[in-house]
Amino acid sequence: MDLVLTLITIVCLLVGCFFSLTGAVGLLRMPDFYTRLHPAGKNDTLGVLFIVTGLLAETLKYDYGFFVGAKLVLVVLFVFLTAPAATHALTQAAFLEGLKPWGCNTSDPALGGEETTDIAEGVRDV
Repeated sequence: MDLVLTLITIVCLLVGCFFSLTGAVGLLRMPDFYTRLHPAGKNDTLGVLFIVTGLLAETLKYDYGFFVGAKLVLVVLFVFLTAPAATHALTQAAFLEGLKPWGCNTSDPALGGEETTDIAEGVRDV
């Protein structure tokens, strides 16, 4: 049983570190604020899920008790409830302040521009 829990711990910690690392690389590689928040929100949330799952398997191995496991489950629930809401609030605040997405069409009325009707301009970027 100890070997199985050790393997689960190692796999979960490695996968969690992989997701956290790819989220950090995504922050560096993406071109603007909005696209940077996607890997920050998604990958870091998955990274926390797998890392805490590995820690939970480790608590089962050494029998730390119910309260340690319950605290770890509460950490996962807290991150899963607050991280998407925080990411959405940040993007909405940036959009309302006038920060335009990268490569957006400035004539798009949804982004505060005026719609053009000139046929010679071709298809709008959406």
